[in-house]
Amino acid sequence: MKTIRNILLGLAALIVLTPAPNLWADDVRGAEQLLCASIEATRCSLDGCITDDPVVWNIPQFIEIDLAAKRLQTTAASGENRATPITTVLREDGHIFIQGIEGGRAFSFVIHEASGELIAATAASKSASAVFGACTPLPVAD
Repeated sequence: MKTIRNILLGLAALIVLTPAPNLWADDVRGAEQLLCASIEATRCSLDGCITDDPVVWNIPQFIEIDLAAKRLQTTAASGENRATPITTVLREDGHIFIQGIEGGRAFSFVIHEASGELIAATAASKSASAVFGACTPLPVAD
């Protein structure tokens, strides 16, 4: 239990101390549907941490976020057909906070509304991941 706590503390420090890659994102203020791209991921286990391309760890390249429906899903073009319910959505101080639990993992996203910059983290029993990405509003269907 102490080791998992140390991993999570290390991951939190990594997120705070590691400069995010140069992100090109959009203003997402007021948007209810977003398209987000994963750019870089760091995964930590009891053996240490590795930073690599997100696809190495089966992290989708693109994810659609529907804040009103509280749902994350892969894009139709990915052919993956993966979806996850969101438990909590909160907009506060220029950020969107998203949290949920599924498949033995807890996840938390923070999106800066003015820039669309995304930082997401997942925690499971033996590993944790941090993902840096960028979001843009999805066009509203007529």
